[in-house]
Amino acid sequence: MNTEETFVRRSEPAPWHQWGEDLEAQSVQQMVNACELPIAVRGALMPDAHLGYGLPIGGVLATRDAVIPYAVGVDIACRMKLSVYDIPVKRLQRDSGKGVFAEALQEETKFGVGSFFRDKREHAVLDEDWSVSPITIANRDKAWKQLGTSGSGNHFVEFGEIEIPDTSLDLEPGTYAALMSHSGSRGTGASVAAHYSKLAREAHSELPQELKHLAWLDLSSEAGQEYWAAMNLMGAYAAANHACIHKAIAERLGLEVILDIENHHNFAWKETLDEQDVIVHRKGATPAGKSVLGVIPGSMASPAYVVRGKGNNDSLQSAAHGAGRVMSRKKASSKLHWKDAQQLLKQRGVHLISAGIDEVPAVYKDIDVVMSQQQDLVEPVARFFPRIVKMAPAGERPED
Repeated sequence: MNTEETFVRRSEPAPWHQWGEDLEAQSVQQMVNACELPIAVRGALMPDAHLGYGLPIGGVLATRDAVIPYAVGVDIACRMKLSVYDIPVKRLQRDSGKGVFAEALQEETKFGVGSFFRDKREHAVLDEDWSVSPITIANRDKAWKQLGTSGSGNHFVEFGEIEIPDTSLDLEPGTYAALMSHSGSRGTGASVAAHYSKLAREAHSELPQELKHLAWLDLSSEAGQEYWAAMNLMGAYAAANHACIHKAIAERLGLEVILDIENHHNFAWKETLDEQDVIVHRKGATPAGKSVLGVIPGSMASPAYVVRGKGNNDSLQSAAHGAGRVMSRKKASSKLHWKDAQQLLKQRGVHLISAGIDEVPAVYKDIDVVMSQQQDLVEPVARFFPRIVKMAPAGERPED
């Protein structure tokens, strides 16, 4: 434990840039706070930013020789995956939420805290070295049980139509049926985050109250090396969750995947910035290196965008990870009504299998506005429109 009594801020805050307008003051202040850490090198705030623990969601932070567990996030390696299928889109359009596509979502996905498959999924991630941390050792069996599940909060699996306007994705222009999913590393990832966040706070007890969730682990320390290895394992595990979901659904329906796009957005990477090695934390931010493809979702009734990164160094080669919330879950539960939400979903041609009122479109920013505010970060190359949506049922504790 650190025995220092005072915290020494940087003599000048690390430089940072902001995208988007009218961001909530608390999330902006969190970015300011992060850039006062002695380990901070540079920061960026995305147009979907909102309040988080320590670093805001939509916050990007480069550090020197250190990793901040809460700047990665509780749901380590939360991820997007999109599969495009070689079938006539009319097959999906005829489903209306009552046919084989909806049935596949019902049978091949699981949502909710602690959800699991009785018949465990299989994936090569289980052959990885789970002994990198005492937390991953203790949770391997739990991780296996939850393999291929999606948790709660803003996680979803949905069928939809994707409009591809040109040949830049190596497909003929047109409208295709597709599957999109959003989830992370489940209970094991949360346990890793909780354990190493606690160790970081103990190592930096000198931090003032407003910075405690920004406590870091030196990468040269045993705890830092353990966390880094565990985080990367959770990255592989999150990818495996999505792979299992998409594989099970494709096999059930006899679908051939002709395009696959995926990316993490709660993670830390070793990168080079201004000719120095840094750790870039993207908490609710999409990697947007030059020509890198990613997926940025809107809401259950608005489009998601497939994007190609422009490699903007001011944003640390990052972009928004979604529309961003404008309403807390508590406020949504007290202010919003299903009648209004269902009317909008009907207008947009969306069949909702399950979700909580705290995830309806009204709680999110307009994704088109968010996209307009980051034109220098990414280029949109396709749009996905949700048609059959499944999320955790109402009343589940959020895990995002």
